[in-house]
Amino acid sequence: MDTSTTIGIIGSGAMGAGIAQVAATAGHTVIVYDNSQAALDKAKSNLDSTLKKLVEKQKITDVNATEIHDRTQFVNDLNAFKNCGLIIEAIVENIDVKQKLFADLESIVSSDCILASNTSSLSIASIASACRAAERVIGIHFFNPAPVMPLVEIIPGILTDAEVVKNSRTLIDAWGKVTVLTKDTPGFIVNRVARSFYGESIRIYEEGIADFATIDWALKTYGGFKMGPFELMDFIGNDINYKVTESVWTQFFYESRFKPSLTQKRLYEAKLFGRKSGRGYYNYAEGAVMPEPKKNADIGNYIFNRVISMLINEAVDSFYLKLATKEDLDLAMTKGVNYPKGLLKWADDVGLANVLDTLGVLHNLYEEERYRPSLLMKLMVKDGKKFY
Repeated sequence: MDTSTTIGIIGSGAMGAGIAQVAATAGHTVIVYDNSQAALDKAKSNLDSTLKKLVEKQKITDVNATEIHDRTQFVNDLNAFKNCGLIIEAIVENIDVKQKLFADLESIVSSDCILASNTSSLSIASIASACRAAERVIGIHFFNPAPVMPLVEIIPGILTDAEVVKNSRTLIDAWGKVTVLTKDTPGFIVNRVARSFYGESIRIYEEGIADFATIDWALKTYGGFKMGPFELMDFIGNDINYKVTESVWTQFFYESRFKPSLTQKRLYEAKLFGRKSGRGYYNYAEGAVMPEPKKNADIGNYIFNRVISMLINEAVDSFYLKLATKEDLDLAMTKGVNYPKGLLKWADDVGLANVLDTLGVLHNLYEEERYRPSLLMKLMVKDGKKFY
């Protein structure tokens, strides 16, 4: 596929519109579909305003802006997709809705059109099961905002054709993105491995060990994270973050490592979604004062060691279960959620034996399966091995 390939985008929300902008900037004719005319009008207006800002910042020229604008069409009829070579769906995270959409698309597009889902946690195999030609279906998962975030996860389903995988990855690489190849398991790489960053931090809060501000301070100070977990959840949106947590947990047959918390559920129920709603773990109302962290080195180190051990354990287990290569696992976390380093590299730096000790203490204390170490970690410590 080259720039002569017409790209279809389904869903004109922030994610769909962002992917459309990336594809149009790369030189493709892009057709954006939404069943809401109001949503299409908003997406069109947002694109114009984004392009204007990019020109003002001298990121693109006036000519570039006009070309991107002219290459992007907004439609409310799926039949407009009949000549597309690739369609990326970015709609609501509901398996029934996605399956119906993919079945409808198959009666419109050509036999060699690739059908992709931007789902963050649903099964590609399940989405593909609605199609007669399941081999043409793949996951192409961008991160929000798509024009800014470099990472894209490429997820073949159990029946996806190898040529479809190769062509999809080559195309997204050509758009200037960093691609990683991952197995079709709940949450893929990033949304699976990152669960502990949020889940263990909430657990520490619920136990009364530290408040939100102190936990955020500890992970930024001792871990070098750009944002603490509570800041990040408020930034992502507690509606999205809670739903992904719940989805990954249920799809993993209620695995305790991914168990959602009541704290997050209550925020979700109260519609305290974070920055976009004006309040989440923190209050973003005008004049609201942000709480000060309690800067205690012992507490800070304890929080960091506990959270990083859980993150490393999940990354090690993902590698053990052949979710992705070690390079792709590390790349996913640095490029997808801006971690200061890949977790397997971090495991080498911290020392797997130290991580195993931390998990052992937690496992003995709580007697919960959530703290059981990956078998690979135990074997590597026994043999004195490192990842790199």
